[in-house]
Amino acid sequence: MGSIEELKAALTLGRIDRRTFMSGAVAMGLSAAIGTSVANAVAAATPKRGGNLRIGLGSGSTTDNLDPATVDSTFNKVWSFGSLRNALTVIEADGSLKPELTSSWETSDAKIWRFEIRKGVEFHNGKTLEPADVVASINYHRGEATKSGAKALLKEVADVKADGQSVIITLDAANADFAFILADYHFGICPSKDGVIDWASGVGTGPYKFEAYEPGVRAIGARNENYFKADAAYADSIELLTIQDPTARATALMTNSIDVMDRCDPKLVAVLRNRPEIIITEVAGNLHYSMPMDTSVAPFDTLDVRLALKYAIDREAILKSILRGHGVLGNDHPIGRGNRYLNTSLPQRHYDPEKARFHLKKAGAEGLTVSLSAADAAFAGAVDAAVLVAEQAKQSGITINVVREPNDGYWSNVWLKKPWSMSYWSGRATEDLMFSSGYSKNSDWNETHWSNERFETLLVAARAELDDAKRRDMYWEMQKIVSDDGGAIIPVFASYVGAHSSKVGHPDVIGSNYDMDGDKITERWWINS
Repeated sequence: MGSIEELKAALTLGRIDRRTFMSGAVAMGLSAAIGTSVANAVAAATPKRGGNLRIGLGSGSTTDNLDPATVDSTFNKVWSFGSLRNALTVIEADGSLKPELTSSWETSDAKIWRFEIRKGVEFHNGKTLEPADVVASINYHRGEATKSGAKALLKEVADVKADGQSVIITLDAANADFAFILADYHFGICPSKDGVIDWASGVGTGPYKFEAYEPGVRAIGARNENYFKADAAYADSIELLTIQDPTARATALMTNSIDVMDRCDPKLVAVLRNRPEIIITEVAGNLHYSMPMDTSVAPFDTLDVRLALKYAIDREAILKSILRGHGVLGNDHPIGRGNRYLNTSLPQRHYDPEKARFHLKKAGAEGLTVSLSAADAAFAGAVDAAVLVAEQAKQSGITINVVREPNDGYWSNVWLKKPWSMSYWSGRATEDLMFSSGYSKNSDWNETHWSNERFETLLVAARAELDDAKRRDMYWEMQKIVSDDGGAIIPVFASYVGAHSSKVGHPDVIGSNYDMDGDKITERWWINS
């Protein structure tokens, strides 16, 4: 073999054993110590089957269930979407879109889409996946009666029908990103009968079968031995645990009670990094922390009040104090570093108490007092961030009363209900997905209840535009509209910072479209020993 890289590849693929690798490495001039180190690294990076993968997550509520229409938190996504079910398409760790329950798809005009349904796939109960299951699962999120958070994503779907082994989806208007939409975590395919899906049983086609589920506590799955992906689902079983408190999560990892944790509190990263048996992972994506203001109620229905609050916040201080540098500044719109059409020309909004006072006076709202609901269920450090924001706003003559909400039930009792609260979004793979999910007036998850006629016009036009330059211009303008007129304060984009035991292995590239390797951690990660 001509190089050490070729030797490593042969060892990784099992074409040579460790002894042959060591002999070859020494012959190429590597010392025994370096050769051993390289061999160990290869061994750690080679997936192994067996064991129980235990994951501690900072989300999950007693009000949760398995309904794909209401999937929201990381816990729900990793469990019901990433472990129990699959979608038609999947966003791989490198950001590319690949077939999952479809074997291929095609469109000639971005309006009529044909998806060939993969053959030989079984649900956990032994039922064969059929096009009718796909049709029913997609239609579950359509129509006036649906309560799905993804309803807005399918607004332009005119018809869904089976055609032999294919499913044909017809849109009212062209959408160049439609195949990306079907990778959304709401669209896990469920078994159906007479057009009605069965979501309550937890039966899916995913890498793990439902064993036990206590909402807000834990979920347990057993490997699906008939999983249609050969190189996936390495652990014999998985256990997901809701551990809302970030310190408790870190303690659980340090005491070997869990193998992996999400959402490391930046204040604890150094402590964890000093433990030789713990490895920190940091992935830059589109995760952003948000402070949505309900623009349908006073005082947030006044643009100048919204602008005053945007200028009253010191983003640099939040990045330094709350994230400890694990992220970048936000600019009050949700398009991040992982998106294709990030507006790099938009001036960064900075802390400016004088401008804040100007807008307050213009609004006739001098001496403004507002309440801000917060809980660390929103994100690690959310309460500390709210307290910091309240202190910063004093310089602008604004009084912010921080309301500390319970972690349990935060997403059902506070988010979308209180006028101003702390929130987060994992972002989306495309600009259309993000804007349609969180900012369109038609979305149930429009957390600011904001509407802008020009924005809505551009949203529809950009979706159908196939000229890349024209599309970019539209998305750039939309980002400016949201930043200048919208109800979301987005001070920072945070890296996904997690930690895991050194006995846990994972691919070289970790997905950045969502936390926990794009919600696919149970399928992609393994236990080395």
